[in-house]
Amino acid sequence: MAIIEVSNLKKSFGQLDVLKQITFNVNKNDVVAVIGPSGSGKSTMLRSLVHLEEINGGSITVSGEPLVKEGVYSKPQEVKRITSKMGMVFQHFNLFPHLTVKENLELPPRLVKKESPEDIQKRSSELLGKIGLADRASAYPANLSGGQKQRVAIARALMMNPEILLFDEPTSALDPELTGEVLEVMKALAEEQMTMIVVTHEMGFAREVANKVMFMDNGEIIESGHPSELFTNPKNERTKAFLTRSLK
Repeated sequence: MAIIEVSNLKKSFGQLDVLKQITFNVNKNDVVAVIGPSGSGKSTMLRSLVHLEEINGGSITVSGEPLVKEGVYSKPQEVKRITSKMGMVFQHFNLFPHLTVKENLELPPRLVKKESPEDIQKRSSELLGKIGLADRASAYPANLSGGQKQRVAIARALMMNPEILLFDEPTSALDPELTGEVLEVMKALAEEQMTMIVVTHEMGFAREVANKVMFMDNGEIIESGHPSELFTNPKNERTKAFLTRSLK
């Protein structure tokens, strides 16, 4: 069953068409890797799903509920409720520097969800253990490595119990030696059957962990399919050219 349905998505910045008739579905428990050159519209597409970008046309449905239908958004309170089904992990962590790791995790549910402080604290402790940072609960972001910050950002997104996790280049701001620890957390989530859409330059992750890969270029989905097919036998010349460069 499709948990996200996107149809004919269009987005322009002035005269520049950034997304052109984007159409795809994501099924529950899918791990979808979105690959392609910089400037191809990958991040804009992802941000559109959580209404961080306003689209100019098309439809987005999440768990059967229309976020936007043929360019017309649902009422603001509906948009807020529907987008809350998705958690977003950004390239540059976006942690609050004046809050500890534990406080970073606990602030969003305290602001939004009507839960007891005990339940929130219990979940933050469990998630910090899960990402291997139980001993850094009282640390501030400035005292963490980039990989640790990104793991905290993933845990913070999980604090809201999302149905879907969106990752926008989660490792591209990291040194290569720190990338692995973040990818390991993401692999563990995939094994737990978390539905994920991951915009990434990590071809190994796309190949090994995703069950669907979408190649975007110039605001369009050029080709999509299972990684075993797309990486070994791409149909489109633009896909072939990109993979030839990326897999060197």
